[in-house]
Amino acid sequence: MAGHFEAVPGGGAAVALDEVEVSILRSLAVQLLELVGPGDEPDADADPLAALFAEGPSEPPSDPALRRLFPDAYADDSEELRAAAADFRRFTENDLRARKREDALAVVRALDGLTSEGPEESAVLKLTPDESRSWLGTLNDLRLTIATRLDITEDEESERLYRLPDSDPRKPMVMAYLWLGALQESLVETLMS
Repeated sequence: MAGHFEAVPGGGAAVALDEVEVSILRSLAVQLLELVGPGDEPDADADPLAALFAEGPSEPPSDPALRRLFPDAYADDSEELRAAAADFRRFTENDLRARKREDALAVVRALDGLTSEGPEESAVLKLTPDESRSWLGTLNDLRLTIATRLDITEDEESERLYRLPDSDPRKPMVMAYLWLGALQESLVETLMS
């Protein structure tokens, strides 16, 4: 089980994580939360229908990683499609941001609930099917963010990442990117089996 997810009875998945892996995953999830930004705290006295009609931004984010997490709905750069993309963003981005925050918070909470037998021992993380979906979303968002920061645009480019010398300052992020990919792949395979 070390290093990859396995199915658990009743659905969901489990993976053994050591202290360093837990620390890295938690740190990356917290950084993702900071990148996505704080959510609007719901007002208990507010009109519940007003939240349904709250409008989000109409312009794409300036940060390339956020643009990758919240892409335009239409790739064509015509005036008509730019207007349609702005409308789509205005009515969907707040909900998408909220879901990404919820997923990342679920990852942080799951990691905070782990305990191991000792400093050299791994802790076993067990996820329900719903928690597994949150983890898949967050693992994907983390990989997209890191890929943007590393300027990875196509799968074939990841091959060059394996050949980076240890002295390259990008090496730790490359290793995290590849490790997150392996975790994500094993979780997908586990949930599909």
